[in-house]
Amino acid sequence: MVLWTSARKIGAVALGTGAGLSVYFYQKIREPHTIAHMSWTNSEKPVSPCALWDSNWDCRNPKSLVKPPKNDSPQEQNHYNSELEKACPKFARHIILIRHGEYLDLGDSDETHRLTSRGRLQAEYTGKRLHEMGIKWDKVIASTMTRAQETAEIILKEIDFNPKDVKHCPYIREGAPIPPQPPVGHWRPEESFFRDGARIEAGFRRYFHRALPTDKHDTYTLIVGHGNVIRYFVCRALQFPPEAWLRINVNHASITWLTIQPSGNVSIKYLGDTGFIPAKFLTNRIPREAKNVV
Repeated sequence: MVLWTSARKIGAVALGTGAGLSVYFYQKIREPHTIAHMSWTNSEKPVSPCALWDSNWDCRNPKSLVKPPKNDSPQEQNHYNSELEKACPKFARHIILIRHGEYLDLGDSDETHRLTSRGRLQAEYTGKRLHEMGIKWDKVIASTMTRAQETAEIILKEIDFNPKDVKHCPYIREGAPIPPQPPVGHWRPEESFFRDGARIEAGFRRYFHRALPTDKHDTYTLIVGHGNVIRYFVCRALQFPPEAWLRINVNHASITWLTIQPSGNVSIKYLGDTGFIPAKFLTNRIPREAKNVV
């Protein structure tokens, strides 16, 4: 009788332990893989779901461009695989973004917002730096605003690219792309978000995408634009919250370099690099009055 009672107790414990383990592992299996644990603590409490990379962010994932096979026949599968291979890019796409040089905010028209003497000097340093990189440029694109046009003109004197082939794009003109987070009390151009946001987003979609399947080598695109637009493009390309664009600072005439791999993965090589410009010439805000720089 005693043996039977002991056996029942042992069986109950074993059954309870097994049930508990089953529930635990079942919950672990069901636990979403998007949950990130706080690795910097000993807590097992999950934080908010981590953001997974959207591999088809540019709508150019080969699988989204090729019609799926009609059936499971070998012929149909071979045709699908062949078309999929044709749609796959083989090389990277490099996008180098340049912020215009320092300018003076005088008058109400864009034509009066011209580079200062220091801004022209900054653009010259940037042009020389790009020349030293030895890049063979496939495209050069410039915002249609005066300060960007002047910056591009100075840079083109230093790099190997025909000025006649420059594309002048109104989509990347300066503006307010999206309400920033955290909000900034002294900066409230609410009306600009509706006017500029869609335009700037259209500029992003026009220039940020993986390489074409027909490209025979890595391609290099130079874009001369503006601080707000560059900061927004960086957040969008890296799939950071786009509302964070105002948390980033880029100096005048700085270099920002983004690379889009054939897989669609995006990495940043430079962010607002101005290490090639002497410290006394560095600026990032509009001066209140014109100052000549020697």
